[in-house]
Parts: sequence; C-alpha cells; structure tokens
Amino acid sequence: MQLEIRPDPAEVGRARRWARSRLAGSGIAADESLAETLILLVSELVTNAVVHTGRPAVLRLSLPGADREGVDGAATVRLEVADTSTRAPVPRCVDGDATGGRGLALVDGLADRWGWSPEGAGKRIWCELDRCSEPRRGAAVAYGGGLASYEGLAFEAV
Repeated sequence: MQLEIRPDPAEVGRARRWARSRLAGSGIAADESLAETLILLVSELVTNAVVHTGRPAVLRLSLPGADREGVDGAATVRLEVADTSTRAPVPRCVDGDATGGRGLALVDGLADRWGWSPEGAGKRIWCELDRCSEPRRGAAVAYGGGLASYEGLAFEAV
C-alpha cells in the first residue's frame, strides 16, 4: 500500500494519519509500542523527504497480515519513502541545542534495519521493524539524552 506525498510540510501529519489507519487491519494495536515506533519513523522519513528535497514522494508500508505471519508469530513491518532527488541521505552530527538534524539517528536507533538505494530518477530510503523484537532504546542518543530522556518524550498524535 502506498500514499502519494506532496512537497508540503502539512503532508507529514497526513502521512501519520494514513499509516495509523492502516494498522487496524494488520493486527498491530494502536497502543502497541511497534505502532508508536512506526508512526514516529513515518514522521521522520516523510519530513526528510518533504524538507530536504522539496519534491513529491511516495510512502509505502508493508504490514504483516495474519496470513503472512511466521510459525512463531514473528513479522516484519517495512516502511519506504521514495523521492525524485538523487541526493543521498546523510546522517548529521548536531550539538545538544540544535532543533533538527537527528532524523536519521532516530531511524538508526529505532529501526531493526534501515538503508537506502537509488530508485529510478531518485532514491528510496527504507527501514524495517521486527514485530517480536525487544524495543530499542537508541533514540536517546538521537535526542542527546539518556534513557530517561527517551522515556520522557511525548509524541503528538496528529
């Protein structure tokens, strides 16, 4: 399933709402930590596409269904954002007072795997979350704090 994204910051909220609406049929509860992490990753990757390329993008989600789960109940969620910019995503080093620049560090800290590849005249950045893996705590590094900083974050449901 996919969503066309316009080069407009308001699209980030629309992408989060769209992703949330897709969770219901996948067996992932809205209050499950995987759902919260997925929505945060959608927000980060769509924001990067909108802000750093200024071009349209496509958000793709591959969510596990009951018929695709493994014998042990494990499943992988895959999120992709494709855009028409050939600029590679570059993780940035920012100081503790910066208000931006932590998106890819956040993706790295929360996703089980992530990467990017050329796609047509642009690129595709992707990340995967394993449904049955333990929650990762690497996001604290992206926010410049310890575990307490991570646990104290509040994410707006827009």
